[in-house]
Amino acid sequence: MAPGKARMNSKPRIAITPGDPCGIGPEVVAKALATNQPHEVCRPVVVGSVAAMQQGIEIAGADLRLSSIADLDECTGEPGTIEVLDSGALDPADIELGVAKAECGRANGVWLAEAAELALAGQVAASVMAPVNAEALIKGGAVGQIIGTDPTQRYLTLLSGPLRVVHVFDHVMLEDVCRDISIELVLGAIQKTHSSLVGWGIPKPRLGVAGLNPHAQGPQERDAIGPAVEQAVREGIDASGPTSPDTVFRQCIDGRYDVVVAMCHDQGHIAIKTWGFVGNCAMFLGAPYLFMSVGHGTAFDIVGRGVANHEMILAAILQGANLACGRGFLD
Repeated sequence: MAPGKARMNSKPRIAITPGDPCGIGPEVVAKALATNQPHEVCRPVVVGSVAAMQQGIEIAGADLRLSSIADLDECTGEPGTIEVLDSGALDPADIELGVAKAECGRANGVWLAEAAELALAGQVAASVMAPVNAEALIKGGAVGQIIGTDPTQRYLTLLSGPLRVVHVFDHVMLEDVCRDISIELVLGAIQKTHSSLVGWGIPKPRLGVAGLNPHAQGPQERDAIGPAVEQAVREGIDASGPTSPDTVFRQCIDGRYDVVVAMCHDQGHIAIKTWGFVGNCAMFLGAPYLFMSVGHGTAFDIVGRGVANHEMILAAILQGANLACGRGFLD
């Protein structure tokens, strides 16, 4: 992250987009901010809709004051307050709980683009995205706004306590993973993981690299994963593997590694969600700015009832603040 206004205070400024206003995003953001834990480590500012956040506060039953700000210089990070930068992208009349609407998807795209612009300009140290709805984004023509970068240059990363997993392939069929895996792809993920962790305050990251096949014995290990690990080691990276996928995640939990580089979606996701689903969070390693999110959706089936769990968005905010300050991962 380039230096800028977000670095001028000991507490980094963190942008939070409230997610789909028809889903649980505003509610869980309100609940997370009501704990005041984010205010202890950062200055959170919601880039979104005042009306959506007011409704989220009411649904959450949170004791919070809502403050509409016109400029980031007005952001104080005062506990007990939700400060909202509202550009008018959403008509409050378009909020209809539990419904995927084009207007709300389009507004989400605007908020994500605004948060990205602030992050790229160094005015915020990270962007945290509450859950969005894919159908609404598609209807609103806003799918490309989520990151705005080449998907081959970023890696979905899930964090759950001591278990942190970077995925070489994410939403890709297993047969395509077996066909397309290469030294270059695996090495690129290892290199990006190493350099990112160094920048976030982990000077000597230890990376465990998972194999793809049982006991890490197969053509993919021989032709791609193994040679990639060997090249990384020659470059001075502390990488080990390929390690059997049925043990490498347990080794990370036990403290042998800081991160596991997994080969495919289910390999990493199953491990994370089995180890600790509540309170985990997600990030896109390799994005041009620190981008955090959650591992759940908009939960249209329970929106408005005040029962949505806020621990994932809280973890994403706290983790984003920690990484932005160069303090490494949360304990």
